[in-house]
Amino acid sequence: VQLVESGGGLVQPGGSLRLSCTASASHFEDYAIGWFRQAPGKEREGISCLRIEDGDTYIADSVKGRLTTSSDNAKNTVFLEMTSLRPEDTATYYCAAAPRLDGHVSCSAWDYDYFAWGQGIQVTVSP
Repeated sequence: VQLVESGGGLVQPGGSLRLSCTASASHFEDYAIGWFRQAPGKEREGISCLRIEDGDTYIADSVKGRLTTSSDNAKNTVFLEMTSLRPEDTATYYCAAAPRLDGHVSCSAWDYDYFAWGQGIQVTVSP
């Protein structure tokens, strides 16, 4: 499966942004799609995940209340919507896919559970 992110850019503090992740997969429901971010000099952080088959989601505590994830399964696309953006949200954002294993699809905050990654997209929050 190949993943392509879109929608990044420069946003003012307090603003909102929606990122998209489109997957080239014949059975989209066999995956969970996670979003990660990595700021310069920091470790990659898992911030959300959406299990396609039932829409179950995971949102990290660090962004809870400001971030939602959703999907358009007909378009093999997962969205990450962020509000009340802060300068510390500046990072490269990646989407990644975790596969069905032993009949189960699970969301995870850990990057080693994901086998396919997008190229990353920059989000900069600055006046």
